[in-house]
Amino acid sequence: MSRLRIAVVGAGLIGRRHVELVRGNPRCELVSVVDPDPAARDAGSGSGHALLPDLLAETRVDGVIVASPNRHHVEHALCCVDAGVPVLVEKPLADSVADAERLVCAAEAGAVPLAVGHHRRHSPLVAVAAEIVRGGVLGRLVAVQGSAVFRKPDDYFEQAPWRREPGGGPILINLSHEIDNLRAICGEIVTVQAAASNRTRGFPVEDTVAITLRFAGDALGSFLLSDAAASARSWEQTSREDPRYPHHPDEDCYLLAGTNGSLSVPTMRLRVFDGTPSWWQPFVTSKVEVPMADPLERQLEQFCAVLRGEQPPLASGREGLRTLRVTQAVAEAARTGAPVTID
Repeated sequence: MSRLRIAVVGAGLIGRRHVELVRGNPRCELVSVVDPDPAARDAGSGSGHALLPDLLAETRVDGVIVASPNRHHVEHALCCVDAGVPVLVEKPLADSVADAERLVCAAEAGAVPLAVGHHRRHSPLVAVAAEIVRGGVLGRLVAVQGSAVFRKPDDYFEQAPWRREPGGGPILINLSHEIDNLRAICGEIVTVQAAASNRTRGFPVEDTVAITLRFAGDALGSFLLSDAAASARSWEQTSREDPRYPHHPDEDCYLLAGTNGSLSVPTMRLRVFDGTPSWWQPFVTSKVEVPMADPLERQLEQFCAVLRGEQPPLASGREGLRTLRVTQAVAEAARTGAPVTID
């Protein structure tokens, strides 16, 4: 089987990781890195393009991975859709729901596969947690607690100043992952309320957000988000899925509690009652064993299956749009102080 010819748009932090994965996959060939910075695109492949239309006009590609800054996602993805080239777009799908809808509708109308880089959909931890919740092991889901609390270094913002401007910030950059995780595990989110602050960093965008959630099954949730607070309670620092982050094996970032038990993620500590549920009764405690795998590697493998016409995207454009609706609803709730219902 011939290798799939893939290009990567954007040679920033996540773009460089995509470049590494494509180059390291024997089923892929990296044909170009598209970036306006000559040093960035040369570092990626030894040759590249400054503009995506030039690449698509000059080179045959089987698929494109878009990892440009958030504000360019729709522009670059639409360019691929117009050329009939399947595309994987880093999350968030767009800066606005309206732009995301425009992109999703264009891809569906043209029958062009559109995947979204919610790579944790490919995590065995998320898949097993969803199976436990939806299989009724915990009983009826009642309460969800989550956190993504970490301290980003100052040079994270110096290297990419757009991260501290509108279109950046932890709601769009980080919370979109968490919302997608919670949707995958617990079901649809129907109402949100939030309070936000930017006083710690002083940027035009938020640095800390407290959120309440209502799920379609009527479970309630709370979520704490901050990129300015020193804590290990984040997916990156607890899941072991990205070796660049130190691992804190005693910490969890999600607690999923039902009428008959609870699951802590990602330690996967499962506590369920063996008889009548009661706080007077001991739990039967176990640890659910989950095989480790790199979700980004699995995402690329699945994208290759999409390019070969073997599977639809696991995280489709439509799924990315649903996650963006909730993420934007959180931003609106933080701005107005009022609950927002997701339509």
